[in-house]
Amino acid sequence: MSSEPPPLEEAASGGGLLAESGMFDANDLRLRSSAASRLGSVRKGIMGLRMEQWKTLLPVVNRHESQYLKLNDREMRKASLALRFRARSGESLSKILPEAYALVRVAAQRTLEMRHYDVQILGGMALFHGAIAEMETGEGKTLTATLPTYLQALMGRGTHVATVNDYLAERDAEWMKPLYKSLGMTVGVVLTDNDRDARREGYHSDITYGTAKEFGFDFMRDRLLLRRMGREMDGFLGSGSSQRWDDSGDMPVQREAYFALLDEADSILIDDARTPLIIGSIGEEAREQIVSTYQWAADNASGFEDDHDYEFDHEKRKVELTFSGRQRVRTLVKPGLVGEMGLVDLYEYTERAIKVAREFFLDEQYVIRDGEIVIVDESTGRIAEGRKWRDGIHQAVEANEGVDVSVPTGQAARITVQDLFLRYRHVAGMTGTASSAAREFRKVYKLNVVKIPTNRPNQRERWDDLVFGSEDAKWNAIVNEVQEVHDLGRPVLIGTRSIDKSHLLSAKLTAARIDHDVLNANEIEHEAEIVERAGIAGRVTVATNMAGRGTDIRLGESVAATGGLHVICTELHDSARIDRQLIGRCARQGDPGTYRQYMALEDDILKEAHGKTRADRYKATGSHLVGDVNQYVSLLRKAQQKVEKKHFRDRTVMLHQEKERKKLQREIGQDPYLDSAD
Repeated sequence: MSSEPPPLEEAASGGGLLAESGMFDANDLRLRSSAASRLGSVRKGIMGLRMEQWKTLLPVVNRHESQYLKLNDREMRKASLALRFRARSGESLSKILPEAYALVRVAAQRTLEMRHYDVQILGGMALFHGAIAEMETGEGKTLTATLPTYLQALMGRGTHVATVNDYLAERDAEWMKPLYKSLGMTVGVVLTDNDRDARREGYHSDITYGTAKEFGFDFMRDRLLLRRMGREMDGFLGSGSSQRWDDSGDMPVQREAYFALLDEADSILIDDARTPLIIGSIGEEAREQIVSTYQWAADNASGFEDDHDYEFDHEKRKVELTFSGRQRVRTLVKPGLVGEMGLVDLYEYTERAIKVAREFFLDEQYVIRDGEIVIVDESTGRIAEGRKWRDGIHQAVEANEGVDVSVPTGQAARITVQDLFLRYRHVAGMTGTASSAAREFRKVYKLNVVKIPTNRPNQRERWDDLVFGSEDAKWNAIVNEVQEVHDLGRPVLIGTRSIDKSHLLSAKLTAARIDHDVLNANEIEHEAEIVERAGIAGRVTVATNMAGRGTDIRLGESVAATGGLHVICTELHDSARIDRQLIGRCARQGDPGTYRQYMALEDDILKEAHGKTRADRYKATGSHLVGDVNQYVSLLRKAQQKVEKKHFRDRTVMLHQEKERKKLQREIGQDPYLDSAD
């Protein structure tokens, strides 16, 4: 199988890696960049034209709404049943759309006391036509989702709404259930702890809420089951009620992959795209040996010296043993289970253990819960439920922390998030930060981004960026600003990049006698409660990245008059999208709000972009605000762009390799999602 990725189209975004490599001259790059710019303008023009066409349907929706308002509850259900009959009789859903959206609007008003705004109707049209709808925070994405979800569910096929975690899936399902029920629709939810009977019931509802992770794992479990039954399932995710039972009395839980609507689509399709979902398989006889080797490597990793026993590639984040390091491995091996491992394997275990010891830290990338390593999602600050690092990294972290080592060696089935949603006939998504990832959405998923106008004019105000020579000077300045804004009676939300930095800032705020809440993966069970208070006058909330994303921060009484919520970004993240997500927490629904971006020349983004040695050269000798702020802001934002390009390249390579792997397996007659062994 070839591992060579296809040529990257970096020239389309201004040159980047291709320019540095000398593959194209400057004129060629300018021509390509100009062509890409024209192509982008054409696409924007097409989407703008579509938006104008959709706006002409608003009066039609309003006319139907005025008629439906005259109906009683029984007549509403009857009208919904009539739409269902027309859809299943072959009438185009596009023709039914105005009536369906009007019906949902009236149902929402009666059951939830919420009426869809015109901009939400437009968002629903964009979603029905297979787009990524970019909607600002607070514009009501959850309610907007009911429009295309109801319309697609009229077909009676698999209609899935994917969220980023169980909490949001269950919350949204329960919240919207009265609306759907009033229209004769059943609603199911698939959660991590559900047994197969509960999952089957959830999938056979008209509308199913769940997480991308659970949808993917159920797909693989069904596929394994169908292989045992000697059945194929190429045309759909799982199974309809017509499937027969297997010898164990079990049957698949899913139905066909018809429509998927993704909430926080950038988090699911981009941030989680490189995480394959794998169901492991291993014989018991090998487990003890593998666990022992992970523990042996963790115990000995600290004895290996950088630049002597191993070399660390900062760009690729890779450890490679030197001749001296390999000699050291051989001297450390004693007779027994570990000694029976091959030397090449022992080198690999050692390199992995060294990488974990220097790159993975408690309360940054992970926390320990109930004796298990639990990943903290770097883009949301939330617990990444059910996820594990691949290539043995998760087990190496477990061994390093002294918890039980889980061994998933071998794989019975695997699928990537990308591949999972490419299987659906219709896909759409919502997020507040899609524009910066528009190229990737279009290239990988064939999804265009449509920016939905806000219901009220945006009043968000940006304060000048500030750059400091040291992290400590930056944190002290942040505390001073928090105190000043807090004294005005305004609520403040401060976003940090990791759990340990949220604790660092919390300690400084405590020392300054500023009362505050901390929201990170260690306090996630109090998330809704903390977010609910975050908009009250004088509240100060410290949150990792976007902990609380998906829940609105509503302003308390009189807060709007004092300037609204103030958001402080404490450093640049790997992606500008994550910064925008944090900024989007203020000034919702036309409320006032302000934000400021803080940076330091010791921030992680410089190390990730250029390596620690080169990043150290950028540090200022002073501890105060650096002189030419614009120069350093440009330096840091270019570093962020470099990291973004690297992640995009990694995802592109992974997608290509997955395609090649599946192509090869199909050529030799194997199921591309299952291991060849029985």
